[in-house]
This record gives sequence, structure tokens and C-alpha cells, in this order.
Amino acid sequence: MSNTGKKVVVGMSGGVDSAVTAYLLKEQGYEVIGVTLRVWDAGNGEDGKCCEIDDARRTAEILGIRYHPHNCTSLFTRCVINPFVDAYANGLTPNPCIECNRYVKWEKLLELMNIFEADYVATGHYAYVDKLSNGRYTVRTADHAAKDQTYMLYKLTQDQLKHTLMPLGGLTKEEVRNIAKEAGLPCANKEDSQDICFVESGKHPQFIESRTTKELAEGNFTDEEGNILGRHKGIHHYTVGQRKGLGIALGFPAFVLKICPEDNTIVLGPEFSLTKDEIICRDVNLMSMETLPDSPLPCFVKTRYHQPVRPASLVRLDDGKVKVLPEASIKGVSPGQSCVFYDKDGYVIGGGIIDRSSL
Repeated sequence: MSNTGKKVVVGMSGGVDSAVTAYLLKEQGYEVIGVTLRVWDAGNGEDGKCCEIDDARRTAEILGIRYHPHNCTSLFTRCVINPFVDAYANGLTPNPCIECNRYVKWEKLLELMNIFEADYVATGHYAYVDKLSNGRYTVRTADHAAKDQTYMLYKLTQDQLKHTLMPLGGLTKEEVRNIAKEAGLPCANKEDSQDICFVESGKHPQFIESRTTKELAEGNFTDEEGNILGRHKGIHHYTVGQRKGLGIALGFPAFVLKICPEDNTIVLGPEFSLTKDEIICRDVNLMSMETLPDSPLPCFVKTRYHQPVRPASLVRLDDGKVKVLPEASIKGVSPGQSCVFYDKDGYVIGGGIIDRSSL
């Protein structure tokens, strides 16, 4: 089927992945409109790594496509930064990229799709978007597991997925860079951004302190029995599973087992105490099916972005939450992070936020 006459809005960050996405879609016959969503102003006139307008504009000029930067800093602050700050201030470990995808990037891209009377939006994520035989849309893991980004996409809605193209699912990073070189794109060798776009590496505690009205005081480290071991710098400095930077010597490798905002304590203990035999997920979004079956559903799960999937079963709870029962205990499960559910073919069943109550 010809793509001639079809129009697509491509989210362009200024990096090589989105640049090659725009290039490939143009080669496939689409009319491509490049859009950069400016989500973060560092206060010194610089944009975040995910919205480098000058680089994106230069790529659009080389490709000969229309280009429009779009400011959405207030939406990003409301939907991503404020929840990020609140989560850390309450002892949780959030994943802001997941929230940004759902509530900022796709919301704005689809809004602009309608304004430009386009047919689709597209991004440079390493994943596939598929329509299943049951009529529902979901994302499927990329061919090369090292770059797969489906974990970050599980919150997307059916309407968002219906209008989304992701042409990089079958490519390696090296192949993407080679395509950029052959197309004469200056971003071909540009380094990937590894950090949260609005926080410098290692400086999230200071960022949180500057943006919250909550008192973030020092408190006690305790052991699993409640015995005081020492003092911590404030719960926003720590995450479950952390070992380095605790500033305390106990004669054995100590890990953060639990963060308790109600009494401002942090529980430390040995590594084996981090393992969990069940996880409760809240704010669940299902993709490949409308609802979970009454009986436990075999699946595979991951509780962190770069973690390999592990066999598990899903149990639907009456309050809308989902219980995850891994076949083998999972270590370092952090409340506030996401647990994503996959089927045996790599399709995302759905996912949810790891609830503190189960840990």
C-alpha cells in the first residue's frame, strides 16, 4: 500500500534516532513534518538533551522537511517534574520518562497531528507497534534486546498507539548510525543521552530540595528489627537496593531495604533481604488485552528498564491492582518504579507502578 499522500508528524529530539526515523519515513513516501517538543528550560538558555532544537532544525533542513518547535514546558512541569519531586520526597523512585511519554510527548504529538491534519505520529523508539487479532494495539520488543524501549512505553493508550509509527524496531544502533551517515546527517555520531533530561547526573537531591515545600530532614538508619544504626541525609538521597553512598559501615555490605517516609527512617540490611516473592502493582494500564482473565496469567516481567524479563504470573485483584508472582524471587524491587508484563512473543500485556504496600 502506497504511503503517498499520507502525512506523519515526527518527534525530533535532535538525536540520531529521531533523525533517522524522519529520513526513513520520507523515503517510504510519507510527507514528514518534524516537531521538537521543548520540555525543559535549564534557566541558562540551554535545552534539555531530549529537545535540542538547533540540531533538530538542521536535520530537518538537510532532509527538506517542514519543521516546527513547540513549547510545552508548563505541561512537562505539571505532569513530569512535579510528580518526580513529590515521589522522591515521599521515599519513592519514579521513572519520569514513562510519565513524559504518556502525558507529554504523545499528548502533544497527537494534538499537533490533528492541527497539521496528519495521519500519524512517529518517534525514534526501538520497538514495534502492532494491531492484534483482538483489535487492540500494543508494543512489541525490538529485534535487538539491548536497545528495546518497550518498558518506557507501557502507559500509552489505545488511541495513542493507533496513530503511532515506530520504524526502528528492526534496527541496531550501529545500523541507525550508518543510515544517518549515508544520508549526510551531522547527528550520525552524536552520543546518546544517558541521564534524566532535567537533572544533572547525581544531583537529583539538590533538584528536589529546590522544588519542594516538604521538609527533608535527616533521620535514622535502622536494621530490620528497628534498631538504630546511624543517621541518613534525608530520604530523597536514597532508593531501594542502593549500596553505595550510604555513609555508614556495618561490617558487612549493607543495602537499602525500605524507605519509610511516615517516620523518616531507612531500613538497611543484607542483600538477600532485597528479594521479593510477590509484587503489587497500582495504576495498571493494559495494552494487549482489555482485562486480565479470572485465573492467573503466565507471563514475563521486568521491574527495571535494563533488567531481563523473568517468568511470572499475573493475578487480578478486586481493587484494580495486579499481583505479580515471579517464579523466582526478584531482587531490588523499588516502590515507584514500574513493573511491565510481556507475553511469550514479546508483546506488552501492560504494566503498573510498584506499590509500596506490598514491600
